[in-house]
Amino acid sequence: MDDDGGTLMTARTTGPVRVTDHGGGVHSIAVPIPDNPLGHTLVHLLDTDRGPVLIDTGWDDPTAWDTLTAGLAACGTSVTELHGVLITHHHPDHHGLSARVREASGAWIAMHPADATVVRRTRDVEPARWLDYLTTKLAAAGAPENHLAPLRAARSSGRATAFPGERAALPDREITPGAVLDLPGRRLRAVWTPGHTPGHVCLHLEERHPAGTPGHGRLFSGDHLLPGISPHIGLYEDPDDATVTDPLGDYLISLRRVAALEPAEVLPAHQHSFTDAPARVRALLDHHEERLAGLLALLSTPRTPWQLAEVMEWNRPWAEIPYTSRNIAVSEVEAHLRHLVTRGRAEPVPGTDPVGYRAV
Repeated sequence: MDDDGGTLMTARTTGPVRVTDHGGGVHSIAVPIPDNPLGHTLVHLLDTDRGPVLIDTGWDDPTAWDTLTAGLAACGTSVTELHGVLITHHHPDHHGLSARVREASGAWIAMHPADATVVRRTRDVEPARWLDYLTTKLAAAGAPENHLAPLRAARSSGRATAFPGERAALPDREITPGAVLDLPGRRLRAVWTPGHTPGHVCLHLEERHPAGTPGHGRLFSGDHLLPGISPHIGLYEDPDDATVTDPLGDYLISLRRVAALEPAEVLPAHQHSFTDAPARVRALLDHHEERLAGLLALLSTPRTPWQLAEVMEWNRPWAEIPYTSRNIAVSEVEAHLRHLVTRGRAEPVPGTDPVGYRAV
């Protein structure tokens, strides 16, 4: 999608490290993500009466660490002065540097318990177990043997390597949905927004906007609400849990929850700050309804999730989508299928293996 939303004209940016002063003791630091088209994570710095607090940390990478520390210096502080770290969700471009930040500063780390469970599981489960799970999952989705072969080869040769989250820090504190967090001099409320991950949270700064913009405070939105793209919504992955979830349903409900807050400004973790959150939410709701309608049309002929992914419209032709990105695309298709089944609009075709789906 190409809706860029609005930008706050009073924000001031310095360089060469990209640091933006959003006013009222709020800054953002653009921390690079290696080899990723998103380019960077916007790590936010929030002043409190007990010391500065980070909202997310960035990817665990030397360049990212150097950028983060230089950005903190540009804001007049340092990593050693940090009081705490609030994590919007467990993904490595948000949580990756948390352990290093805690080691350097003694700061606490807080996260929603659902994502803390994901971190704990990722640390504990052997990479080979993940390979087995992914191979079985993709085979059930209808992936061809030439896509499964590299996974089988890595498993049989013992070349299974660590996942990015294996070294991620376990949090010290839980973020309780609906609670005002213990940040002296600040009123920051946790808003549970599952969908992108099961424990994703947005953080609502319930204070008058320093620029006097109409609305109710500011929203640190993580990956939940972005100005020009929709976050990936796939099935929540757990090799040891067969609970049937509906991540897309969770996401759509969560979108309406943040729209009702009507924040004056949204400070996302990617792209740029923007205004008019309700309009952006409406655009995202419309986008996913169009996606669901397109899937239903394709399901006039029974198809597996993989077959659907092959014929759906992506940001490039299927033949040009890289190997790992195909896995992500199939997971997104599965999440949309799961939601259609939940709505009673699609169903699995009895006797098919791998399972095909059809419209109802």
